[in-house]
Amino acid sequence: MRCDLAGQVALVTGGAGAIGSAIAVRLAANGAAVVVADIDLAGAEALAGRLPQGLAVEVDIRAAEAAEAAVAAAVARFGRLVILINNAGVNTLAHRVTVENFPPAEWERITGIDLDGLFVMSRAAVPAIEAGGGGRIVNIASVVGLAAMRLQSAFVAAKAGVIHLTRAMALELEPKAILTNAVAPGSVMSALTRELFYDETGRFAGRTAEFMRHVPLGRPAEPPEIAEAVLFLASPAASYINGQVLAVDGGWTAGFMP
Repeated sequence: MRCDLAGQVALVTGGAGAIGSAIAVRLAANGAAVVVADIDLAGAEALAGRLPQGLAVEVDIRAAEAAEAAVAAAVARFGRLVILINNAGVNTLAHRVTVENFPPAEWERITGIDLDGLFVMSRAAVPAIEAGGGGRIVNIASVVGLAAMRLQSAFVAAKAGVIHLTRAMALELEPKAILTNAVAPGSVMSALTRELFYDETGRFAGRTAEFMRHVPLGRPAEPPEIAEAVLFLASPAASYINGQVLAVDGGWTAGFMP
């Protein structure tokens, strides 16, 4: 889609990653200045340098001081902050085990970034967005926050928390003229997905069809397909949408496949 985001400033956490970079590029293509925020500063700088109005900031979203500094950098460079995309997140491959065997340190790492970090970043950004007259927050959740999967207890719990936090933020922030929604991706093609499923030496090589049986479209999404949904929720076209979760999952959550 095309929309007019001229004069708007967006901050994308995890902006150097597959989904985050696609979101940043899409927002920039529609006129927004984009702050690429990532713990990977080199990756953020590489992307920001390709955008018409880009700024790279290093941020660990678990740290309040770092989140506040990222927001301050956005305002200092572009004069305001209008859009926050809470995209940064992690999962685990090494610990796909049942809950009684799940390492507490890995639980804390995943929930600390995927849920706590989203809270910390939002808390830092809301005053700046409100001061500029309002705006949008789009949280990246997951279909596993809507329909749980086995052996991913920390990720499932964190993303379910993101979904309800999105709804709570929508209720709380609407009086500040801030609309809050979420996008829940299903399977997404990334470098890691390609390596695991589509490389002949990958851990799940030969099992792609099996894993895709639950997706009616029969394939993972490409990152730009997630970015289009984010762009819509950040755009003027979504002016009456608040507290909603848009699943971009190829039909995954529609029901069971045979």
